[in-house]
Amino acid sequence: MQSAAGSANEAHPLFGGALSAVIPHSATDISELREIPDNQEVFAHAHTDQSLIVELVEYQGQVADQDAARYHFEDIAGSNKALEPGAFEVTSVVALPKSELSLSECSTAWMLSGTQCVSKFNEEARNSVTIHLGLFRLPQFSTDVLITFNDPQSISPESSSACAVGTHQQPWMVKDFQHLVQTLTLHNPGVFG
Repeated sequence: MQSAAGSANEAHPLFGGALSAVIPHSATDISELREIPDNQEVFAHAHTDQSLIVELVEYQGQVADQDAARYHFEDIAGSNKALEPGAFEVTSVVALPKSELSLSECSTAWMLSGTQCVSKFNEEARNSVTIHLGLFRLPQFSTDVLITFNDPQSISPESSSACAVGTHQQPWMVKDFQHLVQTLTLHNPGVFG
């Protein structure tokens, strides 16, 4: 299995080369292990339980820009079955200056940080996961681009993820995620359909 990450600043093609971004060290392309939906690129850290997902989703025009990151975070919480009170929390939402981004086609960009208590593979055991979410709004393509960094903070001993505990050899840092967000580049708008 190949590592998806090249040199520290080498862009990795995404969605057949329609987009690219710098993927952090020790990343494994999950599409080499299992089928991934066509609207996602999924990478897992080779030695931790961390993951990164780049996802193309429908633009939510009814949601104001300043609320869109929270909207998508809550949608992810629903997918993670983490919607009950106390199972998720947003800790910050900030606008990203377009001058710091390679994806100049976006109308606005946002970064959200929060936590969710999630189970893996529908297990009973729940893990506390910090989620960093980058959102690029592209209304001209009817698309929102999400980049999600899942960073487990506490793993239940009953979780299948418990085997990854203690193997945190050079885990990804928030700066690695931020670098991916800043380097996301559009090469072919045809990817949006």
